Amino acid sequence: MGKLYTFISEQQDKRMRLIELIELDSDAEAPLPESPGPEAELGLPEQIGILPIRSTVAFPGTVMPLAIGRQRSKRLVEDVEPQETVFGLIAQKNPDVDDPTARDLYRVGTAASVLKVIKMPQGSVNIIVHGIARFRVVEYVATEPYLKARIKMLQTRTRRSKRLDALVMSVRTTAGRVVALSPNIPEEAAMLLENIQEPSALADFLAATLNITVEEKQALLEELNTYKRLEKVSVALANQLEVLEMSHKIQGQVRESIDKSQREYFLQEELKAIQAELGQDDRRTEELKELQAKIKAARMPKAVEVEAVRELDRLSKIPPVSPDYSVIRTYLDWVCELPWAKRTKDLIDIARARRVLNRDHYGLDKVKRRVLEFLAVRQLNPHGKSPILCFIGPPGVGKTSLGQSIARAMGRKFVRISLGGIRDEADIRGHRRTYIGALPGRIMQELRKCGSGNPVFMLDELDKIGQDFRGDPASALLEVLDPEQNDSFTDHYLEQPFDLSNVMFIGTANYTEPIPPALKDRMEVLHLPGYTQTEKLKIAQKYLIGRQLRENGLKKTQLTIRDDALAEVIQRYTSEAGVRELERTIGAICRYAATQIAEKKRQRMTVGAKDLAAILGPRKYESELAQRTAVPGVATGLAYTPVGGEIMFVESAMMPGKGQFMLTGQIGEVMKESAQAAFSTVKADAAVLQIEPKVFAGHDFHVHVPAGAVPKDGPSAGIAIFTSLVSLLTDRPARPDVAMTGEMTLKGLVLPIGGLKEKILAAKQAGIKTVILPKRNEKDLVEVPGEARRGLEFVFVSRAEQTLDVVFRPKVKNKTRAAPKRRPKNTK
Repeated sequence: MGKLYTFISEQQDKRMRLIELIELDSDAEAPLPESPGPEAELGLPEQIGILPIRSTVAFPGTVMPLAIGRQRSKRLVEDVEPQETVFGLIAQKNPDVDDPTARDLYRVGTAASVLKVIKMPQGSVNIIVHGIARFRVVEYVATEPYLKARIKMLQTRTRRSKRLDALVMSVRTTAGRVVALSPNIPEEAAMLLENIQEPSALADFLAATLNITVEEKQALLEELNTYKRLEKVSVALANQLEVLEMSHKIQGQVRESIDKSQREYFLQEELKAIQAELGQDDRRTEELKELQAKIKAARMPKAVEVEAVRELDRLSKIPPVSPDYSVIRTYLDWVCELPWAKRTKDLIDIARARRVLNRDHYGLDKVKRRVLEFLAVRQLNPHGKSPILCFIGPPGVGKTSLGQSIARAMGRKFVRISLGGIRDEADIRGHRRTYIGALPGRIMQELRKCGSGNPVFMLDELDKIGQDFRGDPASALLEVLDPEQNDSFTDHYLEQPFDLSNVMFIGTANYTEPIPPALKDRMEVLHLPGYTQTEKLKIAQKYLIGRQLRENGLKKTQLTIRDDALAEVIQRYTSEAGVRELERTIGAICRYAATQIAEKKRQRMTVGAKDLAAILGPRKYESELAQRTAVPGVATGLAYTPVGGEIMFVESAMMPGKGQFMLTGQIGEVMKESAQAAFSTVKADAAVLQIEPKVFAGHDFHVHVPAGAVPKDGPSAGIAIFTSLVSLLTDRPARPDVAMTGEMTLKGLVLPIGGLKEKILAAKQAGIKTVILPKRNEKDLVEVPGEARRGLEFVFVSRAEQTLDVVFRPKVKNKTRAAPKRRPKNTK
């Protein structure tokens, strides 16, 4: 670069020797008349070849290199004699045009001569040209073999004055500061500036070096007035100087910060060297070495390891007192302690797994079969994905303990988190590290605790997840419970993908309605219905009694609970789908026996059914069907609740009024609509049901479902409400041993229902003898255990009026709907 500026200086001296400088009278107050520029003494040919140039503008008095690549330009260079032939340099308006014509070029250019031609090995040509004078194209006379034009030389106008001298001095000073602040411009440039005395030449030299657009440079080339040209150059220089000063200030600040950091680094390195000479390692160095060893031992994926090493490098450069130090240290601890490559080996022994499941749980054949199927598939395909199961059932049926048994059967670790009541998405995905006290989500926390990447992971209470302004945790679970996505689960705190595809997720819920459809679609739902009385008896004998004896410090020889006592407890002291209340009641019996033995009143104790009143008090649950259904207007329905099946009484009453219809008993919207449909059907079919139509206009009707403090909803009470209203209007009591369930349409059709097993168990426990079910549920009866069906008569109906033949026998058998199937035209 320095040689180029030296070469430019030499050429400038040659040019200046050809120019006679005008003598100035420095004491003159008035400006001298305009004098022509130095071009006046130079002669140019009338016609010259034209060399189009891209993205730059050539100025008189300047030397610049050009790369020649176009064929016409090469032919022009071949005809040019170095330092003798003059040709024109004109800038293109659009640099993207490869073959420019006269319309693509500016009209003003610079006459130049070639100083040196350099031929490159690839066939291209580089030339160094020296600008001589401005010219204007009069007309183009040829296009082949290259552009030729007839030109007219332009002369610059310079009027010497003190104002011009002051502007020259200002421009020279500003240019000197620009050169001083520009690291890529050598010192020779400042000397060259001092040697250029002629104002027009100074303006052209600076215009050629300014960092401005081609259009702005072309405007400077076309400006013939030296003073105006220098003004424009001064403005451009001032802008460039402002940018350079600001950049220099920023670089100074950065350099100062870097120098400070380097000084601290050097001091730390010196301290390390001194400690190494003394055979000592400081505590921080040991800590960094320990973290580095943990990173290698974690066997994390390559991308995660690179990020961990980067964070460790940052940690080594941060002072321990910095707030970022503890943030990075905590992050590295989490990353190193996660089970990236730790797995427990699955025990693929189907016979053993069957023994473990049967030993821990009674019944639940469908769930056990599904677990054994998974083990069989894993034996044939060890790299298959883990299933996503969801256990749906009432409380106390063993959903959580079943997950523990599955983990034991497979030889995996067991993890459980309760999702009930969580409302923050960060509980699942974690907080970002920008927050103070940020931590990973519950998924990553539990995996870190268990130390295994393939545990049995139970997500308890899926139906009790909440949501608010902090996010929707259920939506965050979509990625966790999707086998196609969870191989790259990203926690917000870790910001690195973690493979959850080896984790066997099991969700639990009491019922499916609150679970979002998208979340439920990702899981394989397995229903765990309530237990029958025999199943409860077996569970108590096999599991509950032994566990309560151990918890209360009793031996098997000290307390015996007979089967008749257990049956009495199940029927008269508990009412549930599961066995939690049963276990608590057995615990009360054990505590009573422990008290008797501790007080030396007895050495051993046998409890029978007749002893329960003294131990547990009076019976808690008695059948009241006969009393509740002994009057017209009362029908017995069957309901399914989150805690199992229940019987439900529907009471109807009428009083003088204006035909209004009221519903009470904390009934939900769906059940209200079902009641309205039943009432409308009764009114529409009044003639067929032998009901006086006028009774509806002169009376108000009230339907109540007792236990008003308990919310009720669902469509399955439709035929029970229909039966209750018909019983009231025909003044005939319903049979006390008949219960019914089924959704009803306005046309009297009976639609299928759910929770069949739970409802049948509730009917059997309540002493029901006959159960009326929808015809379309007949195929589902095979899933109900034989013990639950034993002793019950099942009647399947497809229309609501068919229930009346069963409920009102035999008195109203001939008065039920035996008339035409079509509704009479005179009834509405």
